Amino acid sequence: MDPRWWAVVVLAALPSLRAGGEKNPEAPSESWTQLWFFRFLVNAAGYASFMVPGYLLVQYFRRKNYLETGRGLCFPLVKTCVFGNEPKAPDEVPLAARAEPVETSPTWQALKLLFCASGLQVSYLTWGVLQERVMTRSYGATATSPGERFSDSQFLVLMNRILALMVAGVYCILCKQPRHGAPMYRYSFASLSNVLSSWCQYEALKFVSFPTQVLAKASKVIPVMLMGKLVSRRSYEHWEYLTAGLISIGVSMFLLSSGPEPHSSPATTLSGLILLAGYIAFDSFTSNWQDALFAYKMSSVQMMFGVNLFSCLFTVGSLLEQGALLEGIRFMGRHSEFAAHTLLLSICSACGQLFIFYTIGQFGAAVFTIIMTLRQAFAILLSCLLYGHTVTVVGGLGVAVVFAALLLRVYARGRLKQRGKKAMPVESSVQKV
Repeated sequence: MDPRWWAVVVLAALPSLRAGGEKNPEAPSESWTQLWFFRFLVNAAGYASFMVPGYLLVQYFRRKNYLETGRGLCFPLVKTCVFGNEPKAPDEVPLAARAEPVETSPTWQALKLLFCASGLQVSYLTWGVLQERVMTRSYGATATSPGERFSDSQFLVLMNRILALMVAGVYCILCKQPRHGAPMYRYSFASLSNVLSSWCQYEALKFVSFPTQVLAKASKVIPVMLMGKLVSRRSYEHWEYLTAGLISIGVSMFLLSSGPEPHSSPATTLSGLILLAGYIAFDSFTSNWQDALFAYKMSSVQMMFGVNLFSCLFTVGSLLEQGALLEGIRFMGRHSEFAAHTLLLSICSACGQLFIFYTIGQFGAAVFTIIMTLRQAFAILLSCLLYGHTVTVVGGLGVAVVFAALLLRVYARGRLKQRGKKAMPVESSVQKV
């Protein structure tokens, strides 16, 4: 990218960086080291301090042909991390994309669908409410003190990843998994983009309303398609471009017609939109990189474990380098309510991922997409009720256009799959973390 464009972005963002703090005039002014763009650069430098040496080591072992010449205690570790393991036929576990119901009653299928839908809705609606609470409200407020607000998004990312790593590890131990063949270092790229996307997501809530963030997530099909063309060289149908265009129109209607936010809620700012764009871009890369990793015939839980393992390493290392890990722990000690919210936030995130895998395995990607689309609509409604966000009539129509386009995508994919069912075998659904 031309350096002049970077300068334009930075200069445009700086005037709005403190927009999220306008609602608390008594709070002390933040120094330039607390600006989101500076924190982003510091975090990225911390991740680079691990990625760059790791990349150089991988290239060194490959040039030295260590797989053929290596010996000693470190050989198994280096082989697993750099070269991977070739799967052997007796050890392979077939990965069925969907567990088709075998002679099960409609009542039992309906109960399972209700269980999956309820689990997804409860997990992610609770996660959304807590996310907004943690990032936009103060803790320890009294009649004489405004309290203090938690500002370290990276610490929240670490808390989520630790519990997800533990859940995935226990699941891999208890349930038989395919023989792992992917070089471990390849997870680091998806982990890096996943950590950065999550950081942008949390940080954006300091500057934009939660409904705006939800709509931004709904519109990520557009950069996912762009990344698919760039990374995976994919081609798309005309109806996919049509629905992407409708989503763009709906999001624009919502953003351009948003009513004034209450004084206690952060207004939509340029900084928030830049952070949401960063979230969408990083998340799109993560999805496409995970698609490529699934070529190693791994299970979704193995993917979940590998990505979260490197995410924990990156965030712990970066927080230690900044001296922020202990400060986050001290904040939890000072505010037990924050500690409870963080724990519940992590539990909802980890359980939600397991519900994703189970729902796709039992009912397919189309049913899962419908459930999650409805969840996004409920999340906007719940946020408006709990936190007082205002949505104009035109903005409401924009929201309706976005979700109508998403449901149209599901319908079009289902029809296309039915028409092609006789001509080609049903491919496995890619399950993303």
